[in-house]
Amino acid sequence: MPQLDRIDRAILTALQNNARLSNKELAAQVGLAPSSCLTRVRKLEADGVIKAYQADLDANSLGLGLQALIAVQLRLHVGEAFGNIGDHLRSLPETVAVYCLGGTTDFLVHVVCRDTDHLRRLTIQSFTSRPEVGRIETSLVFSYTRLGLPVDHAHGDGIPPR
Repeated sequence: MPQLDRIDRAILTALQNNARLSNKELAAQVGLAPSSCLTRVRKLEADGVIKAYQADLDANSLGLGLQALIAVQLRLHVGEAFGNIGDHLRSLPETVAVYCLGGTTDFLVHVVCRDTDHLRRLTIQSFTSRPEVGRIETSLVFSYTRLGLPVDHAHGDGIPPR
């Protein structure tokens, strides 16, 4: 795990809030020269701390007005079933996120659909028809807020290292 100092954390926080900042704007925000800032950002990318830059799209604008969380319980808890269904769930175009969990739910899948008919067809064709799936439970998402990672509190004690 890379050692992150106060400046690295400031860079990560700023980019997490606005990944479209120019290097010059980012450098000014964190109190570095642009060349030093760019060197740090490139190192954070090379170390895998920054995994990607992506646009946060509005589902409604794309005609995807219904979101749901689908809890999946497997019939059998064997490695092959986890791999097969995990690959399948990640391949669905409606899938936004897939979480593999411990507990009574094996997978939690965030999906987007046009409407309830689309969601019904998706659950029947892509979930309940799978031999690995024992049970599903679907919950509609009325709203959600995407939050960033707690960059300043990543060491568990709430106090960033010096």
